Amino acid sequence: MNKKQRNALITIAIGAIIWFMPVPAGVTVVAWHLAAVFIATVVGFILQPLPIGAVAFIAITFSTLSGLLKVGDALSGYGNSTIWLIVCAFLYSRGFIKSGLGKRIAFGIIKAIGKSALSLGYAIAFSELIISPATPSATARGGGIMYPIVRSLAGALGSEPNETAKKIGTYLMQVGYHCDAVTCTIFVTSMAGNPLCVALAAKTLGVEITWMGWASAAIVPGLLSLLLVPLVMLKLTKPELVSIPDAKQLAQKELDSMGPMSRSEKYLTAVFLGSLFFWATSGLTHIGATPVAMAAVCIMIIFDVINWKDVLSEKGAWDAMFWMGSLMTLASALILLLFYTYIHYCFASVTARISALYAAFIAVSVAVGALPLMTTITTVIYLTIGAAWWKVIGLW
Repeated sequence: MNKKQRNALITIAIGAIIWFMPVPAGVTVVAWHLAAVFIATVVGFILQPLPIGAVAFIAITFSTLSGLLKVGDALSGYGNSTIWLIVCAFLYSRGFIKSGLGKRIAFGIIKAIGKSALSLGYAIAFSELIISPATPSATARGGGIMYPIVRSLAGALGSEPNETAKKIGTYLMQVGYHCDAVTCTIFVTSMAGNPLCVALAAKTLGVEITWMGWASAAIVPGLLSLLLVPLVMLKLTKPELVSIPDAKQLAQKELDSMGPMSRSEKYLTAVFLGSLFFWATSGLTHIGATPVAMAAVCIMIIFDVINWKDVLSEKGAWDAMFWMGSLMTLASALILLLFYTYIHYCFASVTARISALYAAFIAVSVAVGALPLMTTITTVIYLTIGAAWWKVIGLW
Protein backbone atom coordinates (compact mmCIF):
# COMPACT_ATOMS: atom_id res chain seq x y z
CA MET A 1 0.00 0.00 0.00
CA ASN A 2 1.48 3.33 -1.03
CA LYS A 3 1.21 6.61 0.87
CA LYS A 4 -1.71 7.98 -1.15
CA GLN A 5 -3.73 4.80 -0.68
CA ARG A 6 -3.03 4.85 3.06
CA ASN A 7 -4.07 8.49 3.31
CA ALA A 8 -7.25 7.74 1.36
CA LEU A 9 -8.18 4.98 3.80
CA ILE A 10 -7.49 7.25 6.77
CA THR A 11 -9.70 9.95 5.27
CA ILE A 12 -12.56 7.54 4.61
CA ALA A 13 -12.18 5.89 8.02
CA ILE A 14 -12.42 9.19 9.90
CA GLY A 15 -15.50 10.19 7.94
CA ALA A 16 -17.09 6.77 8.53
CA ILE A 17 -16.38 6.83 12.28
CA ILE A 18 -18.06 10.22 12.68
CA TRP A 19 -20.91 9.17 10.38
CA PHE A 20 -21.79 6.11 12.51
CA MET A 21 -21.23 7.74 15.90
CA PRO A 22 -24.36 8.43 17.98
CA VAL A 23 -25.95 11.68 16.87
CA PRO A 24 -25.67 14.33 19.63
CA ALA A 25 -28.85 15.67 21.18
CA GLY A 26 -30.28 18.64 19.35
CA VAL A 27 -28.48 17.79 16.07
CA THR A 28 -30.35 16.33 13.13
CA VAL A 29 -29.08 13.18 11.41
CA VAL A 30 -28.59 15.06 8.13
CA ALA A 31 -26.56 17.79 9.84
CA TRP A 32 -24.40 15.21 11.62
CA HIS A 33 -23.75 13.30 8.40
CA LEU A 34 -22.90 16.56 6.62
CA ALA A 35 -20.45 17.30 9.42
CA ALA A 36 -18.87 13.86 8.87
CA VAL A 37 -18.47 14.58 5.16
CA PHE A 38 -17.06 18.04 5.87
CA ILE A 39 -14.53 16.78 8.44
CA ALA A 40 -13.45 13.98 6.12
CA THR A 41 -12.99 16.57 3.38
CA VAL A 42 -10.78 18.66 5.67
CA VAL A 43 -8.72 15.56 6.49
CA GLY A 44 -8.46 14.89 2.75
CA PHE A 45 -7.16 18.43 2.26
CA ILE A 46 -4.48 17.80 4.87
CA LEU A 47 -3.41 14.31 3.75
CA GLN A 48 -4.09 14.88 0.02
CA PRO A 49 -4.63 11.35 -1.25
CA LEU A 50 -5.85 13.20 -4.36
CA PRO A 51 -5.61 16.87 -5.42
CA ILE A 52 -7.87 19.05 -3.29
CA GLY A 53 -10.14 19.76 -6.24
CA ALA A 54 -10.80 16.05 -6.65
CA VAL A 55 -11.32 15.57 -2.89
CA ALA A 56 -13.87 18.39 -2.78
CA PHE A 57 -15.72 17.15 -5.88
CA ILE A 58 -15.89 13.59 -4.51
CA ALA A 59 -17.29 14.97 -1.24
CA ILE A 60 -20.02 16.94 -2.99
CA THR A 61 -20.87 13.97 -5.23
CA PHE A 62 -21.14 11.66 -2.22
CA SER A 63 -23.44 14.19 -0.54
CA THR A 64 -25.85 14.00 -3.47
CA LEU A 65 -25.69 10.20 -3.83
CA SER A 66 -26.35 9.74 -0.10
CA GLY A 67 -29.32 12.11 -0.20
CA LEU A 68 -27.75 14.74 2.06
CA LEU A 69 -28.05 17.39 -0.65
CA LYS A 70 -30.24 17.76 -3.69
CA VAL A 71 -28.34 18.02 -6.96
CA GLY A 72 -29.39 21.65 -7.46
CA ASP A 73 -28.23 22.56 -3.96
CA ALA A 74 -24.98 20.66 -4.40
CA LEU A 75 -24.15 22.56 -7.58
CA SER A 76 -25.22 25.95 -6.26
CA GLY A 77 -21.70 26.77 -5.10
CA TYR A 78 -20.47 26.81 -8.68
CA GLY A 79 -22.83 29.66 -9.46
CA ASN A 80 -21.47 31.87 -6.70
CA SER A 81 -20.39 35.22 -8.12
CA THR A 82 -17.28 35.38 -5.96
CA ILE A 83 -16.05 32.06 -7.32
CA TRP A 84 -16.30 33.51 -10.82
CA LEU A 85 -14.42 36.60 -9.68
CA ILE A 86 -11.42 34.44 -8.85
CA VAL A 87 -11.72 32.54 -12.15
CA CYS A 88 -11.68 35.83 -14.07
CA ALA A 89 -8.78 37.12 -11.97
CA PHE A 90 -6.74 34.03 -12.86
CA LEU A 91 -7.38 34.80 -16.52
CA TYR A 92 -6.33 38.38 -15.84
CA SER A 93 -2.99 37.17 -14.50
CA ARG A 94 -2.57 35.03 -17.60
CA GLY A 95 -2.70 38.26 -19.62
CA PHE A 96 -0.02 39.87 -17.44
CA ILE A 97 2.32 36.93 -17.93
CA LYS A 98 1.60 36.33 -21.62
CA SER A 99 1.89 39.97 -22.69
CA GLY A 100 4.98 40.64 -20.60
CA LEU A 101 3.40 43.69 -18.96
CA GLY A 102 4.21 42.47 -15.45
CA LYS A 103 7.87 42.07 -16.39
CA ARG A 104 7.96 45.51 -18.01
CA ILE A 105 6.46 47.15 -14.90
CA ALA A 106 9.03 45.51 -12.64
CA PHE A 107 12.05 46.41 -14.75
CA GLY A 108 10.68 49.92 -15.22
CA ILE A 109 10.57 50.42 -11.46
CA ILE A 110 14.07 48.93 -11.07
CA LYS A 111 15.32 51.37 -13.71
CA ALA A 112 13.69 54.28 -11.90
CA ILE A 113 14.96 53.65 -8.35
CA GLY A 114 17.51 50.83 -8.47
CA LYS A 115 20.93 51.91 -7.23
CA SER A 116 21.53 49.85 -4.09
CA ALA A 117 20.46 46.59 -2.48
CA LEU A 118 17.83 48.41 -0.43
CA SER A 119 16.41 50.33 -3.38
CA LEU A 120 16.21 47.09 -5.37
CA GLY A 121 14.28 45.62 -2.46
CA TYR A 122 11.83 48.49 -2.65
CA ALA A 123 11.61 48.11 -6.43
CA ILE A 124 10.52 44.50 -5.89
CA ALA A 125 8.02 45.58 -3.21
CA PHE A 126 6.47 48.30 -5.40
CA SER A 127 6.30 45.96 -8.39
CA GLU A 128 4.41 43.41 -6.27
CA LEU A 129 2.03 46.13 -5.09
CA ILE A 130 1.24 47.34 -8.60
CA ILE A 131 0.57 43.97 -10.21
CA SER A 132 -1.09 42.28 -7.21
CA PRO A 133 -4.68 43.51 -7.85
CA ALA A 134 -4.72 41.57 -11.14
CA THR A 135 -2.86 38.44 -10.03
CA PRO A 136 -4.92 36.38 -7.57
CA SER A 137 -2.36 33.62 -7.29
CA ALA A 138 0.66 34.17 -5.05
CA THR A 139 2.34 31.42 -7.03
CA ALA A 140 1.59 33.04 -10.39
CA ARG A 141 2.72 36.45 -9.18
CA GLY A 142 5.72 35.36 -7.16
CA GLY A 143 6.81 32.40 -9.29
CA GLY A 144 5.52 33.31 -12.74
CA ILE A 145 6.28 37.04 -12.86
CA MET A 146 8.63 38.16 -10.08
CA TYR A 147 10.85 35.12 -9.58
CA PRO A 148 12.33 35.09 -13.12
CA ILE A 149 13.03 38.82 -12.78
CA VAL A 150 14.68 38.54 -9.36
CA ARG A 151 16.59 35.43 -10.42
CA SER A 152 17.98 37.04 -13.58
CA LEU A 153 18.82 40.24 -11.68
CA ALA A 154 20.75 38.32 -9.03
CA GLY A 155 22.59 36.34 -11.69
CA ALA A 156 23.52 39.51 -13.57
CA LEU A 157 25.01 40.84 -10.33
CA GLY A 158 27.14 37.72 -9.92
CA SER A 159 25.02 36.06 -7.21
CA GLU A 160 24.10 32.41 -7.75
CA PRO A 161 22.66 29.73 -5.44
CA ASN A 162 24.98 28.22 -2.82
CA GLU A 163 28.49 29.71 -3.12
CA THR A 164 27.60 33.32 -3.98
CA ALA A 165 24.01 33.42 -2.72
CA LYS A 166 24.83 35.83 0.12
CA LYS A 167 26.26 38.38 -2.29
CA ILE A 168 22.73 39.71 -2.92
CA GLY A 169 20.59 36.83 -4.22
CA THR A 170 19.40 35.61 -0.82
CA TYR A 171 18.35 39.13 0.13
CA LEU A 172 16.43 39.74 -3.10
CA MET A 173 14.69 36.36 -2.88
CA GLN A 174 13.66 36.90 0.73
CA VAL A 175 12.29 40.36 -0.09
CA GLY A 176 10.41 38.99 -3.08
CA TYR A 177 8.91 36.14 -1.11
CA HIS A 178 7.76 38.18 1.89
CA CYS A 179 6.41 41.01 -0.27
CA ASP A 180 4.41 38.41 -2.20
CA ALA A 181 2.86 37.26 1.08
CA VAL A 182 2.09 40.84 2.17
CA THR A 183 0.42 41.84 -1.09
CA CYS A 184 -1.84 38.79 -0.77
CA THR A 185 -3.59 40.62 2.06
CA ILE A 186 -4.08 44.05 0.49
CA PHE A 187 -6.66 43.40 -2.25
CA VAL A 188 -9.55 40.96 -2.65
CA THR A 189 -8.14 39.96 -6.03
CA SER A 190 -4.52 39.46 -4.93
CA MET A 191 -4.90 35.95 -3.50
CA ALA A 192 -7.19 33.07 -4.40
CA GLY A 193 -8.50 32.66 -0.87
CA ASN A 194 -9.62 36.25 -0.42
CA PRO A 195 -12.76 36.13 -2.61
CA LEU A 196 -13.63 32.84 -0.93
CA CYS A 197 -13.49 34.62 2.43
CA VAL A 198 -15.76 37.34 1.06
CA ALA A 199 -18.29 34.75 -0.07
CA LEU A 200 -18.14 32.80 3.20
CA ALA A 201 -18.49 36.00 5.24
CA ALA A 202 -21.61 36.90 3.28
CA LYS A 203 -23.16 33.48 3.77
CA THR A 204 -22.09 33.00 7.39
CA LEU A 205 -22.53 36.48 8.86
CA GLY A 206 -24.37 38.43 6.18
CA VAL A 207 -21.40 40.81 5.97
CA GLU A 208 -20.86 42.25 2.49
CA ILE A 209 -17.27 43.29 1.71
CA THR A 210 -16.63 45.31 -1.44
CA TRP A 211 -13.33 45.44 -3.31
CA MET A 212 -12.75 48.99 -2.06
CA GLY A 213 -13.90 48.12 1.45
CA TRP A 214 -11.28 45.42 1.70
CA ALA A 215 -8.57 47.66 0.25
CA SER A 216 -9.47 50.51 2.62
CA ALA A 217 -9.08 48.22 5.62
CA ALA A 218 -5.85 46.56 4.48
CA ILE A 219 -3.95 49.27 2.60
CA VAL A 220 -2.36 51.04 5.60
CA PRO A 221 -1.00 47.97 7.42
CA GLY A 222 -0.14 46.48 4.03
CA LEU A 223 1.89 49.50 2.90
CA LEU A 224 3.63 49.71 6.27
CA SER A 225 4.58 46.04 5.97
CA LEU A 226 5.89 46.54 2.43
CA LEU A 227 8.00 49.47 3.65
CA LEU A 228 9.42 47.37 6.46
CA VAL A 229 10.18 44.15 4.57
CA PRO A 230 13.25 45.41 2.62
CA LEU A 231 14.65 47.03 5.77
CA VAL A 232 14.10 44.01 7.99
CA MET A 233 15.51 41.62 5.38
CA LEU A 234 18.54 43.91 5.05
CA LYS A 235 19.26 43.19 8.72
CA LEU A 236 18.39 39.49 8.67
CA THR A 237 20.04 38.60 5.34
CA LYS A 238 22.57 41.40 4.97
CA PRO A 239 23.91 41.29 1.38
CA GLU A 240 27.60 41.61 0.63
CA LEU A 241 26.81 43.85 -2.33
CA VAL A 242 25.29 47.07 -0.95
CA SER A 243 25.88 49.66 -3.68
CA ILE A 244 24.79 48.73 -7.21
CA PRO A 245 25.49 51.64 -9.56
CA ASP A 246 24.81 49.56 -12.68
CA ALA A 247 21.36 48.26 -11.62
CA LYS A 248 19.60 50.82 -13.79
CA GLN A 249 21.70 49.82 -16.78
CA LEU A 250 20.82 46.15 -16.22
CA ALA A 251 17.12 47.05 -16.12
CA GLN A 252 17.43 49.17 -19.24
CA LYS A 253 19.11 46.26 -21.04
CA GLU A 254 16.15 44.02 -20.22
CA LEU A 255 13.68 46.69 -21.34
CA ASP A 256 15.60 47.17 -24.59
CA SER A 257 15.44 43.44 -25.24
CA MET A 258 11.65 43.59 -24.80
CA GLY A 259 11.34 46.43 -27.31
CA PRO A 260 8.53 49.01 -27.28
CA MET A 261 5.20 48.23 -25.63
CA SER A 262 3.22 45.78 -27.71
CA ARG A 263 -0.39 46.32 -28.70
CA SER A 264 -1.43 43.67 -26.15
CA GLU A 265 0.42 45.46 -23.36
CA LYS A 266 -1.26 48.76 -24.21
CA TYR A 267 -4.72 47.19 -24.26
CA LEU A 268 -4.02 45.35 -21.02
CA THR A 269 -2.82 48.57 -19.35
CA ALA A 270 -6.07 50.30 -20.29
CA VAL A 271 -8.15 47.33 -19.12
CA PHE A 272 -6.22 47.12 -15.85
CA LEU A 273 -6.63 50.81 -15.05
CA GLY A 274 -10.30 50.65 -15.98
CA SER A 275 -10.84 47.64 -13.72
CA LEU A 276 -9.15 49.38 -10.80
CA PHE A 277 -11.36 52.41 -11.35
CA PHE A 278 -14.61 50.43 -11.35
CA TRP A 279 -13.53 48.23 -8.44
CA ALA A 280 -12.66 51.31 -6.40
CA THR A 281 -15.91 53.13 -7.26
CA SER A 282 -18.31 50.22 -6.91
CA GLY A 283 -20.09 52.06 -4.10
CA LEU A 284 -20.98 54.82 -6.56
CA THR A 285 -21.52 52.83 -9.75
CA HIS A 286 -23.16 49.85 -8.02
CA ILE A 287 -21.28 47.55 -10.40
CA GLY A 288 -19.90 44.55 -8.53
CA ALA A 289 -16.33 43.32 -8.73
CA THR A 290 -17.31 40.15 -10.60
CA PRO A 291 -19.05 41.86 -13.57
CA VAL A 292 -16.06 44.19 -13.88
CA ALA A 293 -13.66 41.25 -13.96
CA MET A 294 -15.86 39.42 -16.48
CA ALA A 295 -15.92 42.49 -18.72
CA ALA A 296 -12.13 42.74 -18.46
CA VAL A 297 -11.73 39.13 -19.62
CA CYS A 298 -14.13 39.74 -22.52
CA ILE A 299 -12.17 42.80 -23.64
CA MET A 300 -8.88 40.90 -23.39
CA ILE A 301 -10.30 38.15 -25.60
CA ILE A 302 -11.77 40.60 -28.11
CA PHE A 303 -8.46 42.43 -28.49
CA ASP A 304 -6.42 39.22 -28.48
CA VAL A 305 -4.52 39.92 -25.26
CA ILE A 306 -5.48 36.34 -24.45
CA ASN A 307 -7.38 33.91 -26.65
CA TRP A 308 -9.96 31.23 -25.95
CA LYS A 309 -7.23 28.58 -25.90
CA ASP A 310 -5.60 30.50 -23.04
CA VAL A 311 -8.94 30.50 -21.21
CA LEU A 312 -9.34 26.74 -21.61
CA SER A 313 -5.76 26.00 -20.62
CA GLU A 314 -5.79 28.10 -17.42
CA LYS A 315 -5.84 25.06 -15.15
CA GLY A 316 -5.52 27.05 -11.93
CA ALA A 317 -8.77 28.90 -12.61
CA TRP A 318 -10.85 25.81 -13.27
CA ASP A 319 -9.28 23.82 -10.45
CA ALA A 320 -10.09 26.68 -8.07
CA MET A 321 -13.68 26.76 -9.31
CA PHE A 322 -14.14 23.03 -8.73
CA TRP A 323 -12.97 22.88 -5.16
CA MET A 324 -14.14 26.35 -4.09
CA GLY A 325 -17.60 25.67 -5.48
CA SER A 326 -17.76 22.35 -3.66
CA LEU A 327 -16.62 23.82 -0.36
CA MET A 328 -19.02 26.75 -0.65
CA THR A 329 -21.87 24.25 -0.82
CA LEU A 330 -20.65 22.21 2.15
CA ALA A 331 -19.91 25.30 4.24
CA SER A 332 -23.37 26.70 3.50
CA ALA A 333 -25.04 23.42 4.41
CA LEU A 334 -23.22 23.17 7.77
CA ILE A 335 -23.88 26.15 9.12
CA LEU A 336 -9.45 32.30 18.67
CA LEU A 337 -7.29 33.93 16.32
CA LEU A 338 -4.01 32.46 17.79
CA PHE A 339 -5.20 28.90 17.17
CA TYR A 340 -6.35 29.89 13.70
CA THR A 341 -2.90 31.34 12.93
CA TYR A 342 -0.93 28.26 14.00
CA ILE A 343 -3.24 25.48 12.78
CA HIS A 344 -1.95 26.16 9.26
CA TYR A 345 0.91 23.74 9.95
CA CYS A 346 -1.56 20.95 9.24
CA PHE A 347 -2.36 22.25 5.75
CA ALA A 348 -0.35 22.23 2.53
CA SER A 349 -2.48 25.04 1.09
CA VAL A 350 -3.54 28.37 2.58
CA THR A 351 -6.73 28.41 0.55
CA ALA A 352 -7.55 24.86 1.62
CA ARG A 353 -7.38 26.03 5.22
CA ILE A 354 -9.71 28.92 4.42
CA SER A 355 -12.23 26.54 2.89
CA ALA A 356 -12.11 24.24 5.88
CA LEU A 357 -12.02 26.65 8.79
CA TYR A 358 -12.74 30.28 7.92
CA ALA A 359 -16.55 30.20 8.11
CA ALA A 360 -16.52 28.34 11.42
CA PHE A 361 -13.97 30.67 13.01
CA ILE A 362 -15.66 33.93 12.07
CA ALA A 363 -19.03 32.55 13.17
CA VAL A 364 -17.63 31.60 16.59
CA SER A 365 -15.79 34.93 16.92
CA VAL A 366 -18.93 36.97 16.21
CA ALA A 367 -20.99 34.73 18.49
CA VAL A 368 -18.76 35.69 21.43
CA GLY A 369 -18.98 39.42 20.70
CA ALA A 370 -16.43 40.29 18.00
CA LEU A 371 -17.37 42.95 15.43
CA PRO A 372 -18.45 41.19 12.19
CA LEU A 373 -16.69 43.37 9.59
CA MET A 374 -13.45 43.60 11.58
CA THR A 375 -13.49 39.85 12.20
CA THR A 376 -13.99 38.90 8.56
CA ILE A 377 -11.03 40.97 7.33
CA THR A 378 -8.54 40.59 10.19
CA THR A 379 -8.95 36.82 10.31
CA VAL A 380 -8.00 36.34 6.67
CA ILE A 381 -5.08 38.78 7.01
CA TYR A 382 -3.75 36.81 9.98
CA LEU A 383 -3.92 33.56 8.09
CA THR A 384 -2.20 34.97 4.99
CA ILE A 385 0.59 36.69 6.91
CA GLY A 386 1.02 33.55 9.00
CA ALA A 387 1.53 31.59 5.81
CA ALA A 388 4.76 33.49 5.23
CA TRP A 389 6.39 31.56 8.04
CA TRP A 390 5.60 28.05 6.88
CA LYS A 391 6.02 28.15 3.12
CA VAL A 392 9.38 26.77 2.04
CA ILE A 393 11.41 28.85 -0.40
CA GLY A 394 12.55 26.17 -2.79
CA LEU A 395 13.39 28.48 -5.66
CA TRP A 396 16.72 29.64 -4.26
